[in-house]
Amino acid sequence: MTTEIHHLTVSGIKVEVVRKDIKNLHLGVYPPHGRVRVAAPLVISDEAVRLAVIDKLGWIRRQKAKFAEQPRQSQREMVNGESHYFLGQRYRLRVHEQDAPARVAVRGIASLDLFVRPGTTADQREAVLLRWHREQLKALIPPMLEKWQPILGIQVADWGIKKMKTKWGSCNLTARRVWFNLELAKKPVQCLEYIVVHELVHLLERHHNERFAALLEAHLPQWRQYREMLNQAPLGHEEWNY
Repeated sequence: MTTEIHHLTVSGIKVEVVRKDIKNLHLGVYPPHGRVRVAAPLVISDEAVRLAVIDKLGWIRRQKAKFAEQPRQSQREMVNGESHYFLGQRYRLRVHEQDAPARVAVRGIASLDLFVRPGTTADQREAVLLRWHREQLKALIPPMLEKWQPILGIQVADWGIKKMKTKWGSCNLTARRVWFNLELAKKPVQCLEYIVVHELVHLLERHHNERFAALLEAHLPQWRQYREMLNQAPLGHEEWNY
């Protein structure tokens, strides 16, 4: 696919313009700082892109303000007493060094126990925690798929979990494969279910249009509440390469 990338400044806002061999223009505002990106068909002029951005200036500024106000964690050092999130709950990390395989355990409602071998680095400790997050999502997602696929009348061919920097989930319509962001392990379980339903609905409607919203409304009436909950949850620290 042919792709061209350049930047425009519209009313003081820097816009990344990505031209692709696509039919429709798509505009998005992405974390962590409200990067504005337009995916546009190759035949659309810069002036047409500029007008589309101007038409959405109010929405763009609201989205950028949300990201600016959203609480975010500093880089995690993986030490005792540090705050970590799991399914929307805040936990205090308790690090235990022992000569045994690494593992993670939730203790009560406030502590997250991390068992590691002596001398492990912060990166190694974080890798253990991320592996545990992945395992939890692998247990949580299948029952949600089993619940929602017959309700929506669709079937995915495959699904997976990966770290993503601009999306909570994605859907490959051709392969009928859905992906979920590893960060969802830190968010309330309702947010995870919302993203599961959101990506499945894309198998019925590719675009975020009125039909897409109507399908969500019909099957998950609280979806806007869950989306807001997701947008308000603290953002994890990340070295964002933009």
